[in-house]
Amino acid sequence: MLRLLVLMLVLANGLFFAWSNGLLRAYGFAPVPPNEPQRLSQQIKPEAIQLLSTGELKRVEAQVQADLAPKECLQAGPFDDAQVSTLRTALEAASLPAGSWQLEPGKEAARWIIYMGKYATPELLAKKRAELAGMDIKTEAVNNPTLEIGLSLGGFETEAAAKAELVKLAPKGIRTAKVVQEREEATVSLLKLPAVSEAVRVKLGEVKPALAGKPLKTCS
Repeated sequence: MLRLLVLMLVLANGLFFAWSNGLLRAYGFAPVPPNEPQRLSQQIKPEAIQLLSTGELKRVEAQVQADLAPKECLQAGPFDDAQVSTLRTALEAASLPAGSWQLEPGKEAARWIIYMGKYATPELLAKKRAELAGMDIKTEAVNNPTLEIGLSLGGFETEAAAKAELVKLAPKGIRTAKVVQEREEATVSLLKLPAVSEAVRVKLGEVKPALAGKPLKTCS
């Protein structure tokens, strides 16, 4: 009985020695390596790890906070083909983050105006504008170089709507005004920035000259 016990102990010790030294690994029996060397092979560019100074850490934290801050959707336009070319160049030169802006195609409706002009000089235009203001009639600048020097008494999406308004103005003494088409329907583009962070907002200052005077507004 004692011999059997001693034999079992020797066998158990032999098995433990073989297991602890990985001699049974081929059979699926082996301890887990305490240093887990396999994790070294799973590291991605460990040489890229950098220790940051206190100042650098604060800058990174500030950037993270800025990225997490609420972002605003802004848009501007419409822009014609020539304006789009200039705007695209400015946006690319500003090195805005990828996907932070897009130029969406759209249609700009035709516009009809009640037109007065052409006037020979700016002084005659100013005189007529003052005369109309005295009649409590609002005027607008025209947005078509071929209609300068002139003024508009209102813009409309259809010729019929413009003519109907002109009829209403006749009793007020408007005799020389006429309905003209200020612009035809056109294909245009709209600049959209769906998520403007503070960093992007700063860079937009470089783009402003290419916006052709059209302000950035909150997306509708």
